[in-house]
Amino acid sequence: MARGKIQIKLIENSTNRQVTYSKRRNGLFKKANELTVLCDARVSIIMFSTSGKLHEFISPSTTTKQIIDQYQKALGIDVWSTHYEKMQEQLKQLKEVNRNLRIEIRKRMGDCLNDLSIEDLQSLEQEMDSSVNLIRDRKYRILTNQIDTSRKKVRNVEEIHKNLLHELDALKEDPYGLVDNGGDYNTLIGYQNGGPRISALRLLPNHPSLHSGRGSDLTTYPLLD
Repeated sequence: MARGKIQIKLIENSTNRQVTYSKRRNGLFKKANELTVLCDARVSIIMFSTSGKLHEFISPSTTTKQIIDQYQKALGIDVWSTHYEKMQEQLKQLKEVNRNLRIEIRKRMGDCLNDLSIEDLQSLEQEMDSSVNLIRDRKYRILTNQIDTSRKKVRNVEEIHKNLLHELDALKEDPYGLVDNGGDYNTLIGYQNGGPRISALRLLPNHPSLHSGRGSDLTTYPLLD
């Protein structure tokens, strides 16, 4: 059966419209490639979808610029002139902005003030005062952060120093290590009925007698009643 004739009008459904665009675009590019191979023609196709996405086909033997240059030569027109004029206008605007910025910088350095009126000088003074206030606030914030950090470091050092002093005091009170496991001095072995009592004395590891090679690490002394 023959295909029905399709009415050429805008496809209302966006999904169907996108599918049709994709299929026909690929078919058009295929025909352009066939025309390039069969007839040695130079073909360029530039397409933009409704979303602004670019699709382009160009014959392998040429470039888009060469096609446009040949198009200009064939018709005797210059398609680049308008673009060049726009670029020149943008360049002019950028130069004007740059010139104004340089003038403002020189004003803030104390130059180019002779042509300013009283109102302009007052406005410039207010702007500079505002800038100074912003810089001062920023400086104070940085100094405050640095001071807080330094105070934290000082507190940490003081805490370490305090712990070292506490350990030193404990060592002075118990130079031979009588305190064992939490400071228990009651390591005494005795008899309840008046028998002799023996006190266990633990020497520190760095005590000289431990390295003499004689005796035991544990020395016992009888205690008399």
